[in-house]
Amino acid sequence: MAVIVLVPDDYGITAMSGIDGVRPMRYHPGEPLPDGSEHAEVLVPQLLSRADTVDLNRLPKLRLVQLLTAGADGWIGKLPDGVRVSTGRGAHGASSAEWVMAALLHIYRELGRFVDAQRAQHWLSHQSDTLVGKRILVVGAGDLAGELVRRLAGFDTVVTLVGTRARDGVRSIDELPGLLGGQDVVVLTVPVTSRTTGMVDAAFLAAMKDNAVLVNIARGPIVNTNALLAELNSGRLRAALDVTDPEPLPPGHPLWTAPNLLLTPHVGGNSSGRRERGYAVARAEITRFVAGEDPKNLVRGEY
Repeated sequence: MAVIVLVPDDYGITAMSGIDGVRPMRYHPGEPLPDGSEHAEVLVPQLLSRADTVDLNRLPKLRLVQLLTAGADGWIGKLPDGVRVSTGRGAHGASSAEWVMAALLHIYRELGRFVDAQRAQHWLSHQSDTLVGKRILVVGAGDLAGELVRRLAGFDTVVTLVGTRARDGVRSIDELPGLLGGQDVVVLTVPVTSRTTGMVDAAFLAAMKDNAVLVNIARGPIVNTNALLAELNSGRLRAALDVTDPEPLPPGHPLWTAPNLLLTPHVGGNSSGRRERGYAVARAEITRFVAGEDPKNLVRGEY
């Protein structure tokens, strides 16, 4: 009997068609699940949705949640026993790394200031800083970090990777406090877990060198917002945030008007081809699942 895979859009039907042993079924996010979904073994959630957006009581046979994005914090610990989660790791690392590059070039080459001058019809000719030769610490050593390292190489930067454990080319997270003070840029690419939530606190930020840049392309709760605001308002640090805590950022929140900050609304991986990239990973993972193999992006252990 074919494995029923619930997908949230018509593209998902096309993407899952042709996989031996799979029967894709369309559901509409925000609406009751269709008849027959009680037999579904795999759920592909809508992009950036959470477990509380799906009536899991209607899915008694569910065995796998296959995400289209890398972040699994909205699902881990919120599913019935026996239901596993596989992420979309590998789908959006390149576009997210591109956002980091754009943010750093914007900051160092002062593009915002030149745009303001253009609007004012003012010929503002002056020397800016450069990304070339900067020392960059990347916290996290997954797909996104690898894509970022490739792009930074063209700017002759000195990149240090930090992961949960030391290995070839990667420093241990235990070494992080001693590394912060020598970096021009610190880029966060880690998932939200019990260990990373609030990791970037006042002590972390105080250890960074003056005028350094904090870049968060990961998830908002990794950074203590009040601690970051204190550093931005003092003028000692700069930041580029694609994610915030809270998120979405409500009107009137002090981050909107904080100095020394480039802020975008969680769009790092949201470039053309996003859906196609996400479903390409999902298709490969579900093919493995149906064949009796573990998906490569299966979340294991503490998250």
